Amino acid sequence: MNVELIYDADCPNVEKMRSLLIQAFTQTGVSARWREWERSAPESPEYVRFFGSPTILVDGKDVAGVAPDAGIRACRVYRSEQGNLSRTPPLEAVCSALRNASSSSGPAETQWRAMVASFPAIGTALLPKLVCPLCFRAYAAILSMLGLEFVDYTPYLLPLTAAFLIVAIVVIALQTRRTGNTMPLLLGIAASIVVLIGKFSLEIDWLTTGGVVLLIVAVFLGGRTKSTPVAPCPACAAGGDEQHA
Repeated sequence: MNVELIYDADCPNVEKMRSLLIQAFTQTGVSARWREWERSAPESPEYVRFFGSPTILVDGKDVAGVAPDAGIRACRVYRSEQGNLSRTPPLEAVCSALRNASSSSGPAETQWRAMVASFPAIGTALLPKLVCPLCFRAYAAILSMLGLEFVDYTPYLLPLTAAFLIVAIVVIALQTRRTGNTMPLLLGIAASIVVLIGKFSLEIDWLTTGGVVLLIVAVFLGGRTKSTPVAPCPACAAGGDEQHA
């Protein structure tokens, strides 16, 4: 989700708009991150000059549904559903734009991809270690019936399991970056440690299985947005203080 605040340096309504943004983030549960553009700044992109001050864009769209206008140079006012004029858009309009962008970003698809990425780690963690020479013949006989050749994968089991666990943690970390919720990442790291210790150090099956379950829980929780957003900068924090004053 790309949230942008466009403003003029001398606009008196900027702080009120920041406070409104924080209130909308809090109400929707979306992580409080946005980028600010001062319209006359040389580093600001060209498209921000076509919006009045202040304006909130969510994924490039004005939350008030107004098309950009090259002639806009003054402070902006908004009209509520009751026809009243205000220095900021209605709170529900901002919340609606955030909810729509959050739902269209595909959290279910992202979570499904994270689950698929964790399958190799789960599979290798549940593979038995072939440490019994008498079992080799049994495995070989079963595989030969299926037309497959027996391969002793035990020497490669530890590095493969560790590598696949790292992949799963990286995927959870990407989810964390999107949602701002660090708990699944910490849970995924703990689960990976439990799997490695339970399978290769202590060789306790129930401990390994418990680690796998924790990893699955971490993947499912990774798609959940952090309930308490954090202001991204001192200016935004100041806006938040003003909102609650």
